[in-house]
Amino acid sequence: MVFAAPSERLPAAPDLIKVWFQFVPRQGWLPYDTEGLWAMRLSGDTARVANVPFLQDGVAEGDIVRFITDDKGLHWACERVEASGNCTIRVLPVPDGPLGRSAQAVHEQLASFGLGGESFSSELPLVAFTVPANADLGQIKALLTRGQMDGWWHFEESCITDAWRSA
Repeated sequence: MVFAAPSERLPAAPDLIKVWFQFVPRQGWLPYDTEGLWAMRLSGDTARVANVPFLQDGVAEGDIVRFITDDKGLHWACERVEASGNCTIRVLPVPDGPLGRSAQAVHEQLASFGLGGESFSSELPLVAFTVPANADLGQIKALLTRGQMDGWWHFEESCITDAWRSA
């Protein structure tokens, strides 16, 4: 099953390509086994990821990936060749918590950090954030942890760095 939305939201440009990632779906999670991410082509087989992943773990916006192109013209990621230093964090508001099912409310809570992110859909208000390498990682982690303890959201660390771990 090929999954494209919500990364379809990023407008296509001549130097952007869609790079597909294939993975084993997690039990109890979305039933997809692929995710397409926009990426800026750097060479015949490398590209820099240009948006935040909702499903693929271990990759962040700004990372450089190597891909192969199949006979249908689809570009399939085969490895991350250079990490950007950015992190990918996913936040899902607790439906009966203070934020309700509002992805916008999640964005507002983290707005002061200037994080870029996307919302999955109104039906699933999952928010995927890119946390830049130079962000205040300690404060962001503290807010995420406090929000989870207070019943605002659940969050997961999809792609993190040593700096994030030690913050």
